[in-house]
Amino acid sequence: MAVEAVVFDVGNVLYRWEPRSLYERLIPDGQALDAFMDEVVTMEWHLQHDAGRPFAETSAELIAEHPQHRDLILAWGDRFGESILGMVEGMQSVVEALDARRVPLFAITNFSGEFWKPFRVAEAHIFDRFRDIVVSGDEKLVKPDPAIYDLAIARFGIAPESAIFVDDREDNVEAARNAGMTGHHFANAETLKAELTRLGLL
Repeated sequence: MAVEAVVFDVGNVLYRWEPRSLYERLIPDGQALDAFMDEVVTMEWHLQHDAGRPFAETSAELIAEHPQHRDLILAWGDRFGESILGMVEGMQSVVEALDARRVPLFAITNFSGEFWKPFRVAEAHIFDRFRDIVVSGDEKLVKPDPAIYDLAIARFGIAPESAIFVDDREDNVEAARNAGMTGHHFANAETLKAELTRLGLL
């Protein structure tokens, strides 16, 4: 079966996400910033949001452990949008070109449901082009759990072999391949465009 649809990851495929960029504005000392990122607002802690836990709960627990950092921890929720640094170079034109050719566009993203909502509204000019988006925090499933791919394929109403999945993490790409999709480990817009052109989508 020919590949006819594209399923994107969001963070660091469509949009640059770098939490450190927020805290660089709040913690001027480099060593203190490194320690805060490594020991307080860790990726393991943030993964709870992607898995569906409310920020009010996770932040309260973290503040109990690090009360001296209360305001900085709360900034993660209050200013999360500042950690998203715009679209990855070249990706707006890729999305627009696919949409102009009426290629069905979907996404599966590890993203807090509560953080996703305002971001989705702010970036409607891109996401309105998508037919459906599965958000891990809403589903309480995170990539590379096979269950989130099965849920997405069923909800999108597509045959897995008819879709290419694009993600910047190889484990997520491999899980998509195991679910029956073509996988593309994202490096940059140019190599993705070449692959989409090879498949006849661009």
